[in-house]
Amino acid sequence: MPRFSIIVPSHGVAGRLSLALDSVLAQSYGDFELIPVCDSPGSPAADVAADHAGQDSRVAPVNSPPSAGLSGARNTGLRAATGGYVLFLDGDDTLAPGALAALDARLTQTGDVDVLYFEHERTPWWEGEPTNPAAPLLAKTPADAFSPDKAPQLTGVQFPAWSAAYCRAFLTEHRLAFPEGRFTDLGWGGLVTVAAERVAVLRSVVVRHLLRRQGSRLNLPGAHHHQLLDQVELVLTAAEGLAPERSRALFEQLFAVVLKTASRPERLPSGHRAFFRRAGRLHRTHRPAGFRAPGGSLGVQHRLLAAGAYTAFKALRGANRLAAGAAMGVPPGRAKPRARGRLPRPRMLRTRLRYARDLRRPLDPNLAVYCAYWGRGYTCSPAAIEAKARRLAPHIRSVFLVEPDAVDSVPKGVEHAVIGSRKYWEVLARATYLVNNANFAEGVVKRPGSVHVQTQHGTPLKKMGVDQSTYPVVAAATGSFAKLLGRVDRWDYNISSNRHSTQMWERAFPGSYEALEYGYPRNDVFCTATADEVARVRRELGVPEGSTAVLYAPTHRDYRTGFDAGLDLEEFCAAAGENVVVLLRAHYFYDQGRATSSGRIIDVTGHRSSEDVCLAADALVTDYSSIMFDYANLDRPIVVYADDWEVYRETRGVYFDLMEVPPGPVARTPEELAAVFRDGSYAGAESTALRARFRSRFCDFDDGLAAERVVRRVFLGEPPESLPPVIPLAERVPAPAATLVRS
Repeated sequence: MPRFSIIVPSHGVAGRLSLALDSVLAQSYGDFELIPVCDSPGSPAADVAADHAGQDSRVAPVNSPPSAGLSGARNTGLRAATGGYVLFLDGDDTLAPGALAALDARLTQTGDVDVLYFEHERTPWWEGEPTNPAAPLLAKTPADAFSPDKAPQLTGVQFPAWSAAYCRAFLTEHRLAFPEGRFTDLGWGGLVTVAAERVAVLRSVVVRHLLRRQGSRLNLPGAHHHQLLDQVELVLTAAEGLAPERSRALFEQLFAVVLKTASRPERLPSGHRAFFRRAGRLHRTHRPAGFRAPGGSLGVQHRLLAAGAYTAFKALRGANRLAAGAAMGVPPGRAKPRARGRLPRPRMLRTRLRYARDLRRPLDPNLAVYCAYWGRGYTCSPAAIEAKARRLAPHIRSVFLVEPDAVDSVPKGVEHAVIGSRKYWEVLARATYLVNNANFAEGVVKRPGSVHVQTQHGTPLKKMGVDQSTYPVVAAATGSFAKLLGRVDRWDYNISSNRHSTQMWERAFPGSYEALEYGYPRNDVFCTATADEVARVRRELGVPEGSTAVLYAPTHRDYRTGFDAGLDLEEFCAAAGENVVVLLRAHYFYDQGRATSSGRIIDVTGHRSSEDVCLAADALVTDYSSIMFDYANLDRPIVVYADDWEVYRETRGVYFDLMEVPPGPVARTPEELAAVFRDGSYAGAESTALRARFRSRFCDFDDGLAAERVVRRVFLGEPPESLPPVIPLAERVPAPAATLVRS
């Protein structure tokens, strides 16, 4: 029997689940079992858990449907647990280093106890210092194991489920389980403490809890707040017969939570009076003998609640809010000013005034605004969605935002606005739909009712978003992470092309958006293009008839300034074979809008469509560019040129070791790279096997129907179940390569 069973529910946190599991597996104390609770086999979290289980036999995943909620997931984990003590860990939290060793040492000191409470840190996502709210409460308890009567203030109500270790035999004896519904931690904490006879505390941090940037979901408006009273009634009923001091402390702490909700009517858009009345009945029914209401405003609220005086309670609440507003310098009858970060910042005074005026006008329900790469042109997924919307949702007016030098990239018949112009700010103020593959300017206000679709523009191999913070070179170039997260807060939907991306975006860009696992719309063409279209693109790019076109697409190096091809391409062509030509596509940071082609090197960096360039290529050579994930959808040969992998990995940060799962042969030197083309191994059986493994992992959803799914879901409001299902990878037919065109 292991010393500890650690139960980790994972619904909605697949992106950070590996961090939680790794924090357990990295513990110096190893006598434990780790039980991730996943939605179902094949879910993103289940894939993460299965990967860890394959590497460590102590990991034993179980499944609980999302409909069972957090309580169902924890109870499923409890039924599977075999350890002497049970701990709970949220899927986006971590165990502090040395936590299990500290718990074991403390339990050795105290002997068997029913519950061992410990401290925890609440850590903000980005700005602010961690706090330790449990420390003051635990500091007042006896040094050794004790009866709960010795510390009546330790009721369990103020502690989350993951702030204690529980003796499994004690839980089994008392048939303790998490109550159904919301606020299950409150019910669990109260029931456990009521039943406990011997407890102890550990005055050191065990869990590091990551505060959600948008706050607790329990605080959002909704009818679920009525379930708070269900949990309160459950605990108060179980507490009948407690010692008077414990009973009074439990009652006071429970109703502090109740009154906090009652004093915030915005949490209950309807049924607030019913909530107040039921709370009052519970107060009168379960009030312990000798209970004295606390002083100040809270004591007045207790008395009004007990008396059922709803009108007087409302008046007191209003007076308290006016007093709070006055303390902040807000005159009566005037709303607090908007947060500074929400203010628009167009440069010219006249433009600012017009934008402010347009923000007061109603949203146009049929207006969609698109932008790609900060205005570089009509391209990428926003362009693919716009084109599909013109076919499936012709009632939507589309406006594409471009820089002045990219106006000629917009097709005839597509409306555009130049970035910074009067029209630009007008359509941004009134559009219901905003689609971008990067981010709109900070001055753009996200209006209530508008829908922001983030399409992304690649699959993350390198660290992104807040995950860049520990890499100094990258962090310095990124700028303010707080501002970055403010832009993320505008997203309603985030499009993903594979499950790896879904998980990494959740880590890198924490927010309240919904992930749409629909595939990248820009990659639709890889399944829909014909042989004639492939031939046309090759002619437009100047690829000689009968040649093997190798696309060379190196990524940006954060530790370098300016573009460096990293390879003598003329020498490569000479060594690789007489029919080889290179399509050079530098990172878009180095797009100067002019070609520098010479000999067998065709510079396609300035070509607007990376998809066209991929269609024209017979093979891809890249280092660590995300283009490899897109190109893999064509099922054509890929070679990784990794001459500086170790340096890149250390300075930029990566999410996985590309050398362990490459999409094809890996070359470390120019000679090795030329050799794989000269001897044909770039397209041989081993290369094909590596590519098949890579495609199975990273080509989940790109089946040619991504743009249609987005338009039907976002613009037409169709339910997810009515959208075209993803075509299995084995059934997809990629666009033909040029060799098939010639045959």
